[in-house]
Amino acid sequence: MYKLIAIDVDDTLLNDELAVTEGTRQAMAAAIASGVTVTLATGRMFASARQIAKGINLNVPIITYQGALVKTLLDGQVLYERSVPTDAARQVYAYCEANGLHLQLYVDDELYGTEDNERIRAYSRQSNIPYRIEPDFSKLIDLPMNKLLMIDEPGRLDEVAVELQALVGDRVHITKSKAHYLEIMHKEGTKGHALQYLAEHIGCTMEQTIAIGDAWNDREMIQAAGLGVAMGNAVPALKELADYVTLSNNEDGVKQVIEKFVLNAQPGL
Repeated sequence: MYKLIAIDVDDTLLNDELAVTEGTRQAMAAAIASGVTVTLATGRMFASARQIAKGINLNVPIITYQGALVKTLLDGQVLYERSVPTDAARQVYAYCEANGLHLQLYVDDELYGTEDNERIRAYSRQSNIPYRIEPDFSKLIDLPMNKLLMIDEPGRLDEVAVELQALVGDRVHITKSKAHYLEIMHKEGTKGHALQYLAEHIGCTMEQTIAIGDAWNDREMIQAAGLGVAMGNAVPALKELADYVTLSNNEDGVKQVIEKFVLNAQPGL
């Protein structure tokens, strides 16, 4: 009997039109009505994830910033938080400056860039979040932040990830949420760590959890969950790790999982 379902947002819960279908909404509502806790587990900042959660009538703590922040919707209570170590953040910033990489910072749940370019504008449109420009990140880099994000060509970021792993990998978690997004969090700022915390918070075991995702940043929670599910549109490496592969985000893959394993599941099977 599953008690907790954690669902990634982009390319998982949302289809390619950035919408949640009515069928998926109904399946989630039915799961909640049956006593299951349904939450979001996203790399998005809290302000962005909150809009989606409210739009589908979720009223639970949600996992944001790849797992670096678990926060309640109604009163904004922080339940779990991990910040990027300051020394590592400084090194990442210096690396990006030296290599001409686009870097975004997140301070007090606000998005910052050093220049108003198409990369931050596109990110802002997708997340439905405003952004601020601060040309001198040295004014911000020592402040607590849940993640740092780089945007560039996928191949280049793959090379950057290897170099940053050697530079700061002992202190941070490095992952990709999209092919052109490279993200830096605290070692314990993963969706897997956050899912474990939330399971304890609501009083269920990890065997009673379901995690659904499509990208490599979902790996930790899919491995940690009792049932780890990869979307039909997931990256191949994630499908290999998953316990189950569902339909794509454009085919109501989340709905199919909820119906199969929660709504239509027979006790004891």
